[in-house]
Amino acid sequence: MAQVLDIDRWNLECEFNNTDHRTDLNGVDRLIVRRGQPFTISLYLRSGSFQPGTSSLDCAAETGPQPSEQYGTRASFGLSPSIDTSRWSAAVTSPPGDMVALSVCSSPNAPIGRYTLTLGRSARIEFILLFNPWCSGDAVYMDSEQKLAEYVLSQDGLVFQGSYKHPIATPWNFGQFEGGILDICLRILDTNPKYLRNPGKDCSGRRNPIYVSRLLSAMINCNDDKGVLLGKWSDGFEGGVSPMFWRGSVEILRNWDTQACQPVRYGQCWVFAAVACSVSRALGIPCRVVTNFLSAHDTNNNLVIERYINEKGELIRSKEMIWNYHCWVESWMTRPDLKPEFNGWQASDPTPQEKSEGVYCCGPIPVRAIKEGELMSKYDASFVFAEVNADVITFMKKKDGSTSKVTTTTFVGQKISTKSVGSDNREDITHLYKYPEGSDEEREAFKKADHQNKLVQEQQQGGGLHIAIKVTSDMKKGCDFDVFAVVTNNTNTDKKCRLLFGSCAMSYNGVMGANCGFKDLLNVELAPGGERRVPLKLNYSKYGGLLTEDNLIRLATLLMDYSTGESFLAVRNIVLDNPEIKVRILGEPKENRKLAAEISLQNPLPEPLESCCFSIEGANLTGGRVISERLGCTVGPGEDAKVKIYFTPTHSGLRKLIVDFDSNKLCHVKGYRNVIIGK
Repeated sequence: MAQVLDIDRWNLECEFNNTDHRTDLNGVDRLIVRRGQPFTISLYLRSGSFQPGTSSLDCAAETGPQPSEQYGTRASFGLSPSIDTSRWSAAVTSPPGDMVALSVCSSPNAPIGRYTLTLGRSARIEFILLFNPWCSGDAVYMDSEQKLAEYVLSQDGLVFQGSYKHPIATPWNFGQFEGGILDICLRILDTNPKYLRNPGKDCSGRRNPIYVSRLLSAMINCNDDKGVLLGKWSDGFEGGVSPMFWRGSVEILRNWDTQACQPVRYGQCWVFAAVACSVSRALGIPCRVVTNFLSAHDTNNNLVIERYINEKGELIRSKEMIWNYHCWVESWMTRPDLKPEFNGWQASDPTPQEKSEGVYCCGPIPVRAIKEGELMSKYDASFVFAEVNADVITFMKKKDGSTSKVTTTTFVGQKISTKSVGSDNREDITHLYKYPEGSDEEREAFKKADHQNKLVQEQQQGGGLHIAIKVTSDMKKGCDFDVFAVVTNNTNTDKKCRLLFGSCAMSYNGVMGANCGFKDLLNVELAPGGERRVPLKLNYSKYGGLLTEDNLIRLATLLMDYSTGESFLAVRNIVLDNPEIKVRILGEPKENRKLAAEISLQNPLPEPLESCCFSIEGANLTGGRVISERLGCTVGPGEDAKVKIYFTPTHSGLRKLIVDFDSNKLCHVKGYRNVIIGK
């Protein structure tokens, strides 16, 4: 007769298990393990000793408020001779005695979340189970230690902003292992409407990373639920802070948690994406933030962005916009619901733009499906396809109410970017989303997408007249500089044209602000083969007070050919550089040793800066908080703002110290310094 093990007490061996499961950065005070990988518990028996073949132990693992074998949220199993990593199993791995090492393994497709493990009659053990990208049986398995270090374990990174001609790397503290963050991520799952309606079914769904990533794309925004962030793109940021204020996800997630799940105010696309990346990495899904420059927002699903300008070349606002850039996330997983070639990176977008199945969420959609024009694939393929591939057709609305088509050279989906693995370089991943512009494969993808009116094929450059905008390389905020409209006559006849050249402040999502400078030349004459460069001076005195925090100016030049009546439009968005923040680390960087960062910034503006403040944060550098230092004085033009801020690193390794400078005239300038912390 089998002898039931009588357990007196146990040791969860958290330090050993968490380190083995790569969860030790969450701390080692409780058991956090990954699915499909064994962990060890030391059991001290009350009486008798373990005897192979005769001793037995009934085990049950349960998650969620309604554990059920039918839903896969409860598993019952006994002792086996050895561990089976394909299912829930348990085996004793030590010699017979009154203290035994019990090895337990979860199924590689068990739902993630909080678990209770019951052993026999008396032992109830609590632990957290996460996705396991190191396990080949897990749907999020990734076969590269370097990529896993970047996309799961790295607590900081870069998000690309600026323009496609001038991408700017902005540092971000993902902080997924900072104190309390994992619990907040699990709370996000437990706050979603599907859980509130049917917790048993929702917890069962958490076995599937497709389900979880779609859930996160809905829950990072608060449009339909008690989600994390409220988006705002216009009319100031009263009652909250500018999205530019944030340096990382930790403060946002903690604010949401401590404020009883009230949305944090405010987010824009890079904030939504970066927070989604933090939560995904915390739960064990490999994830990265992606930036698409010149990103189309197609509202009517026809894969065409129809833009209207007035007779001055100024954009007339409409629902369909081209964002200067747009950020979303990619998560790594298999797609058993689709074709095998659609395994790998899946795009999902937590920024609330359009509803999907009645909810503001988007994805996950295989990046490969976008490239191939497979728009029947789940989820929201046509919306993401349009973001990187939509045609742009521009019409001029005249005063008499008539419209005429304008030849433009706008291509959406440029320089799709993410941070490189293991370095701070920009990796261009455009080729993963689309075939080269104008190639046969691109044509085929379009035919498959039932869409053949690609503007590229219509580009005859209007009978040989060509218009372009050229800029200088040195465009710094605070300076005066010239930009140029360049008109070329490639015909064999004289041309007489009207040229309008204008500039206006702009938000990154395409919303136009006030005029920063305008020129109207009624008689531009060009001989055959001739070229004319027309300068437009941009003065800080004019643009300085109009700029948004995005530092963007839209340049547009409209050329009208008197002889044919045709119009040609060239548009270019320029981003003005903020000054560089210089960071010097004083002292030898060691674990648990106080360090000082000497931080400085030169005022580039022709006016003084007041209310100057430097803030720093960094995963495992600043104790999961933001440290700020205010300057007590005004900083004059050309003068340096300078502070010393102290911090104490808690873990060794390569870390990013993220710095933010804010003042009355120069807002949320970002910088960072990589620091190697010694043991």
